[in-house]
Formats: sequence, C-alpha cells, structure tokens
Amino acid sequence: MKVLSGIQPTGRPHWGNYFGAIQQYIQLQQSEQAFYFIANLHALTTIRDKVLLHQYTRDAALDLLALGLDPNHAVLFVQSDVPELSQLCWLLMSGTPFGLLERCVAYKDKKAKGLTATAGLFTYPVLQAADILAFDSDTVPVGEDQVQHIEVCRDIAASWNAQFGEVFTLPAPKILKETSKVPGTDGEKMSKSYGNTIELFDDAKAMRKKVMRIATDSRPMEDPKDPAGDHLFDLYKLFATSQQLADMEAVYRRGNFGYGEVKKALADAADAFFDVPRQRRAELEAHPERLREILGDGAQKARAKAGQTLRRAQESCGIL
Repeated sequence: MKVLSGIQPTGRPHWGNYFGAIQQYIQLQQSEQAFYFIANLHALTTIRDKVLLHQYTRDAALDLLALGLDPNHAVLFVQSDVPELSQLCWLLMSGTPFGLLERCVAYKDKKAKGLTATAGLFTYPVLQAADILAFDSDTVPVGEDQVQHIEVCRDIAASWNAQFGEVFTLPAPKILKETSKVPGTDGEKMSKSYGNTIELFDDAKAMRKKVMRIATDSRPMEDPKDPAGDHLFDLYKLFATSQQLADMEAVYRRGNFGYGEVKKALADAADAFFDVPRQRRAELEAHPERLREILGDGAQKARAKAGQTLRRAQESCGIL
C-alpha cells in the first residue's frame, strides 16, 4: 500500500483532529511507502498572514512528529519545498474541464454563501490531484467530506491516461472511521469554527480548565444514567483503558455521582495520554536544527519521487 496524506497548517490541532484523522494517518506509516506533507500552498487560500502561515507550518511538523510520525518509516515534507507538485499541477490543469471543478463542494459552498471564491480555491482540487498522483499513491486516507476530491483526482488521472498513455496510478480513498465525530466542550462536533475545541498541546492546567467547562445535562445526581450518547462519556472513551471504561460505565448506571467526578477522570486520562507527546514536542522545539534536518531530508526524498512522475507526465505529452 502506497499512502499519501496532507495536513493543512491552519491552526493548532485539537482532540477531534487527532482521533478523527492524525492518529489513523500515523497508524498507516508502516505501509510500503508513506508520504505526509504540510499543505502550506493549500493553506495560502485562507491564511494571508505570512508570519502566521510560517508559524503554523512549523507547528504542524512539530505536532506530527511529537504524536508519533517516524521519519524512519515515513517521508515528512513541506508542500512548497517540492516545486514538482506545482509543475505537475499545471500539466493537469491544462486538461481539467471547468465544469468538473465547478461541481466541487468547497467552491459551491463558498459561492452559495456569497463569499469571494479565488482562483486558488477553484483550482484547489487540481493541486490536490498533483499531490496524490506525484507519489503514485494508491491509498489516500480521508474523511467522507473529502471523498469527492479523490473522485476528481481519479477523473483527472483517467483522462490523462486515456489521452497520453498509462502515466498515473488511480488512487482509492480510505475512509477514516467515525471517531471523526469527537464531541466538543458544548456537545457538538469538535471544530475550530464552533470555538469548542481542546487543543492537543495545551499545558495540563489549561486543558483541565477546558475539560471542567464541558457542558452537561441537569439530571439529578442520584439518577442512574445511560452512558450511551453521553458526550462526556464519549470523550472519556477516547482515553480510558478497557477496565477504566467498564468502571465508569458502572458509575453511570448506578447513579449517585456528579459530572465533576467524570470530568476529573477525563482530565487525568487525557493528561496521561498526551504526556509523552508533550515531552517529545518540547524536546524537538528545543532543537530546531533537528526539525530542519527531518524536513530537508523529507523534501529531498519527495522531490526525487515526484520528479520521476513529473518526467513521465512531461514525456507523455511532449513537454520534454
């Protein structure tokens, strides 16, 4: 299996990002080939502050490494460090139908809301196709809302292959499991746009403060409670051992407990879960030369692979 995945550096990751996607990306790094990149060119369609974009890009790399991405097993690079991707994007753009991009959800949603849609947003799926096709990826882990972009990538690649020969591998989406619906502090899906997130690398005190503010219902303490569908219990499930989970479920069904007790257990479990990644991140941050070395090595490997694909595409259409 040849895996590719990109992370947009548009802010600090939260629990929902980790359990919904990042954890599963990292589990796939033992594949035959695995490429992971920080999609700063994509992020430029929304972030127009150069200092912020640079900081978010660096933070995203630190976060992935701290959370377990191993450069000995996977290639980690910054998208803009591989110019072959932009070159391949133009080749693909030359044959991509306008109507195909008009049907893409991100563009349609923005237009429906009366917001300005840039050429970057409109052609975003073509650059995404270049990202995927450059590495002969056959597997792309995505949430269900991203499946359309993989279908667009397949359409673009199939059209090229039909015109110029078998140049590109057609990728397939690997749908991420439903832990993507991690509840936020208000019980809705955890999302930066809702302002209900708990960041992965908050210090323990800040994280605990957010946990203690999680909204709960007003059922009397003495009432037995069904843990199924309780968002506080759902969060605890992400961190607890099987024994801890069984014990907490018994507490819910017995009743005579306060939600503050559950919040404390959740904060303790989350603190323990992220303790090692926090330490690993602090160590990496203290040695910036190590991060530069990892990203430089990753860019070199990514350019070598993407360059092979770009040359195939150029030769097939007569550019070389």
